[in-house]
Amino acid sequence: MALWTDFADAAPRIAEVFTRRHAAAGKLCMLGTLRPDGWPRISPMEPRFLEGDLWLVGMPHTAKFADLGADPRFTLHTATVDTQVTDGDAKIWGRVEDVRDTALHQRFAESVYEDIGLDLRGQEFDQFLRADIVGAASVAVGDDHMDVTTWREGAPEKVIRKH
Repeated sequence: MALWTDFADAAPRIAEVFTRRHAAAGKLCMLGTLRPDGWPRISPMEPRFLEGDLWLVGMPHTAKFADLGADPRFTLHTATVDTQVTDGDAKIWGRVEDVRDTALHQRFAESVYEDIGLDLRGQEFDQFLRADIVGAASVAVGDDHMDVTTWREGAPEKVIRKH
């Protein structure tokens, strides 16, 4: 599995679309998880970048985090409201890893406080999930075409141009 920096090196086109759309949507993404009965769940969340990794951290004791505790597989899609996808669109998928590092948690809390004023400093996190990416895809629209870029761990990006 690839951490964010490894993924961005291996799939720079997709990483650029993801980070651009992530920022443009106020960090809002849609998280896909698997419920205990096997059915999919879609939940809004605001993943954050810190120290070269992508973190899925949020309100404790929610169904989406219970899902990830039972089955670490996820998909994350940038929020899109434009049906023409003129600004692009991206999704990544992989597994989460719960990182137990109190100092890292506090650096994260400080970063959140500086960014949006939410004060999590001094609190312990029940789950602190790092995204380990195994695949990704993006769409970018050009003058007279659409580029669909895909990536799988261990392979280069593949671009399919559609006219």
